[in-house]
Amino acid sequence: MTTLLLIRHGENDYTRTGRLAGWTPGVSLNDVGRRQAEQLATKLKDAPLQALYASPLERTRETAGPIAVVRGLSIEVEPGLGEVRYGRWQGQSLKRLARQKLWRVVQSLPSAMTFPEGETFRGVQMRAVEAIEAIVKSHPKGLVAAVSHGDVIKLVVAHYLGLPLDLFQRLQISTASVTTLQLGSGAPALVRLNDTAGIEHPRQPKRPTRRTKRA
Repeated sequence: MTTLLLIRHGENDYTRTGRLAGWTPGVSLNDVGRRQAEQLATKLKDAPLQALYASPLERTRETAGPIAVVRGLSIEVEPGLGEVRYGRWQGQSLKRLARQKLWRVVQSLPSAMTFPEGETFRGVQMRAVEAIEAIVKSHPKGLVAAVSHGDVIKLVVAHYLGLPLDLFQRLQISTASVTTLQLGSGAPALVRLNDTAGIEHPRQPKRPTRRTKRA
């Protein structure tokens, strides 16, 4: 069996202010996020990691950096772990988006959601799971870490739990959290979800859950 640590990137100014960063270039960790990355490295300094993967985006690679240093590993970039492509929603605030009719689809029937000029949640789940399966195949035993994004991690966890995609929003994945899965020839197992022990976590905006009326 492979033990997989799914790590969400640290805080950045988009997560702090409740905006969808998506694939916006140049989104780096802020001061809190950089401290979180160092705290993650301390937390995992004795973990016998065999490999360390990250999505192509700056904030994930910056989160992986301190872990790579303390464990003496290189960061292997895996495009399949990249953030959801939110299309025209990219860069917008969650409060503003919650006023749109499509927000009800995101919250109540995400399996039917196609982001304007972007991806579907189904497509993201498929490519992320394919990336995880390839990682597990390359490391059939031992401990591996992969740094990705909140929605992507939730979609992966939902897949391995057999949770319907329409319920994946019920999972919570905080910045710099560690979620542990055991994967391989046997039944998948969720060992730990959203572990934030030892990680600084200032209060962040919550994603709106209801459609608000237009002003």
